[in-house]
Amino acid sequence: MKRLMLSLYLLTGTIALQAQDAIDYQLPPKEIADLLLAKPTPGISLDSKAEWMLLSGRNSYPSVEELALPEYRIAGLRINPENYSPSRQVFISSFSLKNIKTNKTLAVSGLPQPLYAGNVSWSPDEKTISFTHTGKKGVDLYLIDVATQKAKKINKQPLNVVLGAGTMWLDNNTLLYRTAIKPASAAPVKPLMPKGPTVQQNLGKAAPSPTFQDLIKSPYDEQLFEFYATSQLVKNKNGMETPIGKPAIYGSISLSPDKNHMLVRTIRKPFSYLVSAGGFPAVVSITDMNGKVLKELAKLPSTEGTPSGYDNTQNVPRRFDWRDDEAATVTWAQPLDSGLIKKDVEFHDAVFALSAPFNGTAKELFKTKMRYSGTQWGDASLALVTEGLRSKQRQRVSHFNPASGALETLYEGNSTDAYNDPGNPVTTKNKYGRYVVQTVDNGHKLLMNNTTGSSPKGDLPFLAKFDLTTKKNEVIWRCAEGVFEYVTDVIDPAKLVLLTRRESQREVPNYYIKNLVLRVADRQITNFSNPYPALDGVIREKISYKRADGIDLTGNLYLPKGYGPGQGKALPLLIWAYPREFNSAADAAQVRGSKDRFTVISWASPVYWVTQGYAVLDNAEMPVVAAEGKKPNDTFVEQLKLNAEAAIHKLSDMGVADKNRVAVGGHSYGAFMTANLLAHTNLFKAGIARSGAYNRTLTPFGFQNEERTYWEAPQLYYEMSPFSYANKIKTPLLLIHGDSDNNPGTFPINSERLFNAIKGFGGTTRFVFLPYESHSYSGKENILHMLWEMNAWLDKYVKNAK
Repeated sequence: MKRLMLSLYLLTGTIALQAQDAIDYQLPPKEIADLLLAKPTPGISLDSKAEWMLLSGRNSYPSVEELALPEYRIAGLRINPENYSPSRQVFISSFSLKNIKTNKTLAVSGLPQPLYAGNVSWSPDEKTISFTHTGKKGVDLYLIDVATQKAKKINKQPLNVVLGAGTMWLDNNTLLYRTAIKPASAAPVKPLMPKGPTVQQNLGKAAPSPTFQDLIKSPYDEQLFEFYATSQLVKNKNGMETPIGKPAIYGSISLSPDKNHMLVRTIRKPFSYLVSAGGFPAVVSITDMNGKVLKELAKLPSTEGTPSGYDNTQNVPRRFDWRDDEAATVTWAQPLDSGLIKKDVEFHDAVFALSAPFNGTAKELFKTKMRYSGTQWGDASLALVTEGLRSKQRQRVSHFNPASGALETLYEGNSTDAYNDPGNPVTTKNKYGRYVVQTVDNGHKLLMNNTTGSSPKGDLPFLAKFDLTTKKNEVIWRCAEGVFEYVTDVIDPAKLVLLTRRESQREVPNYYIKNLVLRVADRQITNFSNPYPALDGVIREKISYKRADGIDLTGNLYLPKGYGPGQGKALPLLIWAYPREFNSAADAAQVRGSKDRFTVISWASPVYWVTQGYAVLDNAEMPVVAAEGKKPNDTFVEQLKLNAEAAIHKLSDMGVADKNRVAVGGHSYGAFMTANLLAHTNLFKAGIARSGAYNRTLTPFGFQNEERTYWEAPQLYYEMSPFSYANKIKTPLLLIHGDSDNNPGTFPINSERLFNAIKGFGGTTRFVFLPYESHSYSGKENILHMLWEMNAWLDKYVKNAK
C-alpha cells in the first residue's frame, strides 16, 4: 500500500521559527491501538414477528488509501466520480441471518466480495431484504431471500445514489430506484481555458447564508453537478426494469400510502453558489406511477433568501409530506408571519391538506402558535402535532383530531428538560404499511418509549402509557438500577412483548425479548462478546459536583484498573468536554448519562488514556446558562472557567487527580472551548483541540445556538473567538484538523490561522493536518497517528510536566 506522508508544523520551545517535519505515520502504544482496531459488534435488524434477525458486520476503519479515491466536492456534496455515489461511506462488510426460534445463525450466500453494502430494507411481507452494494464502477441492488439465505443482484442499469439511495418497495416483488443515464466516463471534462470569469451578483435582496462548504464555485462545477445528479426513475418488477417518466434531478421521491402516486421534488436551475443542493430552486409535484404530473404544488426559490435567525423561514410552503393514515393526502405548512418569528401574530404557521385526485382546493387543518415541526399520524381521530422555538428551547406536542379539527395541547416544556421528557410515541404499521401512532386501552392511551429516561439517579429508560384524557404518563416498565436497558422495538403492543438492548459496565450490549404481561424470564437472542478485554478492571463512575454559582454538574470518571482510593497517588488528568447552551439553570443542572453503560471506544474517545495511567473525565458538563435576562453566550468564557474549575477541584479533593497536571480537550465545539480555556485561564498544563472553529467572524450569520449575527453583536463575536486572544495562549496547544473538513463553520483555515497566530507570539503549539479527513475522522492510519500525537503531547506536557 502506498505510504502517505503527513505534513506537520512544529514549533519547539519558544523559538519563533517555523519548522516543517515530513514524518511517517506513527503508532500509539499497543493498548491504545488494540482498542481502536477491535472489531465492533454487529448491527441488528429484526422482522416484526421476531422470527428472523439480520446481523450486519462492519470493519473497524478503512485505510487512508481508500479515502484517497477520486472525489468531487460540489453543491455541498462529496461524490465519487466513478460510480455515481457519495464518497467515503461507511459500509456493511458482512451479512448473516439468525432464526430466533432455532437460535441458529446462517450465512448469506451470493454476496459480492468484498462487500460494501448499505441502504438495507425489508420487503412489506418481510420475506426479502434489499440492499445496495457500492463497487468501484457502479452501485448495484441486491435482494436476500430470507428463507434460503441467498442473495442475488436484480438491477441491469447501475444505480445513481448521489442525492440519496431512494430505494422503495412498491410491493413484495417491485422496487423503485434511480439509475445513472450515462456512463461515468462521459462526465464533462474541465476545459483548460474557461469561457470567462466566475461572476456572482446580488441586486438589493437580502440573502444571509450559513457557512456551507463544498459549494459550486464555477460554471464547470454546475456542469458536473447536473451530470452526476441527473437520474432516471426505474420500476423493477421481478428483475424487469421499466423507466418512469423522464430523467431529472430528483431531490426526493416518496410514495403515497396507497402506492398510486408519488410526491416528487425536482431541482431546477439556476444552481446556487451560496447554499448546498438541498437549498436549490425546486418544483414540488404529485405524479402518477407513470411519472405524469397531476398537480404542481409549489415552485420553491433558492433558500439563499431565508432570513437569519433559527426560527425564521422562507415565506413559501414547506414540509411537504403524505398523511400516513389516508390513501393519498398530501400535507404542507405555510407561514402566517411572512417567515419572521418575531412578527406579532397569534399564529405563526398553518398546515394544509389536499387529497386525490388533487384538483380541489387545499383544506386548512390547523394553525400553530409556534413554528410547526411535523405531524405523526394515527387514525381518523388522532394525530400528534409538534411545534417549537429553537431560540427559546421550547417545544409543544398537541393532539389533533382530524375529524373535528380540534387541536389540544398534550405536553410542552423546555426541549432541554430531560427529566420531564415523556418519551416518543410507539408506532405500528397500518393497512397501508405506514408507521402510525400506536394506541392501547381502547384508543385512550399512547405507548411512550423513552430510551434515555433521565433522572436524578442517572439515565433509566422507561416505557409508559400516556392517557390522552388526563395527560398523565404512567410508567409501566423502567430499567433497573445497576444496568442500562432500553426498548428498541415493541413487538406486540397488546401483549407488551418488547425487544430490549441491555448492558452494564461489565456486560457488552446484547438484545433480549421481554414479556411484560406474562412476566416470563427474558430471552437473550444475541450473545456478543466483549471487544475490549483490555478495559476489564477499569473503574468507571458518574461523579457529581457544583460550580461556584451553585449549578450542579456531572461527568464520567475513568480510573486505571487496580487504582483505588486512599492510594495516595494523584494521577494526571484529562478532561474532555463539549459545551451546551441552556436557557434554564434547572435544566442545566440535570443529571445526564449513566454510570452503568458499557464503555464503547470510538475513534474520538478520550478513554484510551485510562490505559496509560491517566484519570479521564469524559463528558464533563460544560453548560452555558442564560441568566438575568441575558443570552447564554453573553457570559460564555466566564461560565467555561466556572465549569473547569469545579471539575478540577472535585477530582483534586477526591485525591485522584493532580491539579497541577491537568489537560483539557475536545472536538469541534469542544475544540473551540479548549482554545478559549487556554486563552483565558491558567488551569491546565496542555490542551488538545480537534477540528474546531476559533474565529467567529468566519461564521458571521450565527453559529452553534447563537442566532445573532456578527453585525448585531460584534463584541460578542470578538470576545468568544480564541483567535482574538492568541497572544495569551501560552499553555501548550495541540491542534488537529482534517484537511477535507466538511462541517459548516469549521473550515481548516481556523486551525491554520490560530497556529500561525500562536506561533507569531512565541507560544508552544503543534498543528497536525490529516489528509483526506472530514469533520469526523475515518482513515485507520490517520486515526492511529492522531492517537500517537495526542499521547506524545499528553506525556510530554502533562504526565511528565516539570
